[in-house]
Amino acid sequence: MAQQKYGDDFNVGDVYETQAITVTETHVVNWASLTMDFYPLHMDKEYAAKTPFGERLAHGPLIFGLAVGLAGISGFGGDAVIAWLGTDDMRMTAPVKIGDTIRVLAEVRAKKSTSKPGREVQTWRYTVKNQRDEPVMAFDYTMMFHARIQG
Repeated sequence: MAQQKYGDDFNVGDVYETQAITVTETHVVNWASLTMDFYPLHMDKEYAAKTPFGERLAHGPLIFGLAVGLAGISGFGGDAVIAWLGTDDMRMTAPVKIGDTIRVLAEVRAKKSTSKPGREVQTWRYTVKNQRDEPVMAFDYTMMFHARIQG
């Protein structure tokens, strides 16, 4: 099958927005079961009610996973991405509560060629926002892309 998209199709400053998803109790319980993270702030309603948040919160790594998944199913990257190389400067800036709805804004921040023809590395800033348009998480997501071979 022929390559449909390339890293060259994306320019620094381009911004893409994903669809939204509502974080449910099922997400939180399933995440805890998969990761063994049963911290009471996520799992114990009575405990969480006594915290400054007043209720249970979604796990931060769950929000990261949902953000990456939302970007993936959005399709804006097409088949251009070869591999994920890492994440930097991740911050959780606000809590995500059960029932909050999140979406991702992904901005192309940097592009650089590699020593291997047909490849480039890009860093995209993912900003996760809730239903009130408040940022709740942000991180730099670095990927290797297919590039058109110049010649």
